[in-house]
Amino acid sequence: MPSDQDLVERIRERDGRAFEALFERYGGMIRHHLVRIVRDDAAAQDLVQEVFLRVWTRAEQWDERGPFKAWLYRIATNLALNHLRSLRRRSEQPLETTDNWGEGEEESTLPAWMIDASALDPDAALELAEQQRLYQRLVERLPEEKREVFHLVHEMEMSLRDAADALGIPEGTVKSRLYYAKRSLACGWRDQETE
Repeated sequence: MPSDQDLVERIRERDGRAFEALFERYGGMIRHHLVRIVRDDAAAQDLVQEVFLRVWTRAEQWDERGPFKAWLYRIATNLALNHLRSLRRRSEQPLETTDNWGEGEEESTLPAWMIDASALDPDAALELAEQQRLYQRLVERLPEEKREVFHLVHEMEMSLRDAADALGIPEGTVKSRLYYAKRSLACGWRDQETE
């Protein structure tokens, strides 16, 4: 299997097969990453196309100092954040809410350690659904830059270094934002439990 570096070198020479191989390797991960940011399947799919168009037209911009995957995630993240900013400027709001647990990819936002794999009785299933909604609301309330770091490290399972590379920020900033996000989530969860 060719390395990312080999494929990018071939893309720089306009090798369509290398591009297809890279898209096959990372297209699904990038789409999932984008859906988690923009919360819109159609917009995420459009952004995936834009991400890989940039790879095709600007492959020479990857300087090979960091992992290709981190560079790809940085492009995707920047495009997604630009998309969200443009939506805010136009005051567009999605018609769907994110409280539709059990449909699509929203289920996967709850950490695996919170899910009991055994069959649940109706009361337990209801409680789990409530916990999932609470978790999602708490994550959604995080400031955008903290939410993105939390998503990359805890949900995409990136290392702090790779998350820093993907976002184009220092590793110390990633640590700081992650600390803030965890503390905020813990306080939010505790406050909800005491109500």
